[in-house]
Parts: sequence; C-alpha cells; structure tokens
Amino acid sequence: MKFTVKTKVGQSFKNVKNGFNDDLLSSLSPPFPKVTLKRYDGSKPGDIVSLELNFFLFKQTWTSKIVAESEIEREYYFIDEGVKLPHGLVFWRHKHLIKQLSNGTEIQDIVEFKSYNEILTFLMYPFILSQFIYRKPLYKRIFGKN
Repeated sequence: MKFTVKTKVGQSFKNVKNGFNDDLLSSLSPPFPKVTLKRYDGSKPGDIVSLELNFFLFKQTWTSKIVAESEIEREYYFIDEGVKLPHGLVFWRHKHLIKQLSNGTEIQDIVEFKSYNEILTFLMYPFILSQFIYRKPLYKRIFGKN
C-alpha cells in the first residue's frame, strides 16, 4: 500500500528542512497510540530512530533506519525503513520530502507499507493514513500557514 500526504506551509525551505529534528518528531505524535521517542540519531544514512508505542494493554517498539538522504537546489528528502516493526507490519518505507515553492514550502509524507496479507494491509490503511493526516495542522502550526 502506498500513499502521499502533502502539506503546504509558510516558512522557507531552509527553515522547514532545519526543523525536521527530534523535537518535531515528538510533537507530531498522535494521541493514540501514545508514542515515546526512545532514540533519535538524526536523518543521515545509517541513523536510527526508535519509538515505543503504548497501546495501554501492551507496548510495541518501532525502529527505523535512515537509508537515504539527498538535497538539490529546491528539494530535500530522507527515507526511513523499518527494521523492527510493530505487530502486523512486515514492511515500512517513509520518504520525507521537502520542496521549495514560490510562496512557501511543501512537506510530503510518502508512505509504503505491507502487512502479513493483503486484507490486513487494506484494513490497516485508514489507521496509518489518519496518523499522517493528523500531522497536517501540526505542520501548519509549527511552520506557518500558507
């Protein structure tokens, strides 16, 4: 399953790029499941990001490794891939793309994921998509409305 969520913000490309850090990641956490940042190395290839998801009755670890990063004149991205995923997921790839626009910046979350089978992947889709739609107003609050 693959989807893209785009958010236009008012701050400059440079400010948005520099704002992608551990503080931002912590502030983007949805109300459920409660997410605790356990490790954040950064967004360079080889860096590790590890989260603990608290589902009240049980906790799950989600660890991703940054596998790529690139910057050209008006575009920057980094990609994380899951190395230890919560139950139900068998593949995770998230491209964080930041593009300079003529009147601000666009943040794109490009997500690919798979579960054990197609039915479970389809059932997980609305839940995972909602986690990224939740980020849109937070991005606008943090980086300014466009």
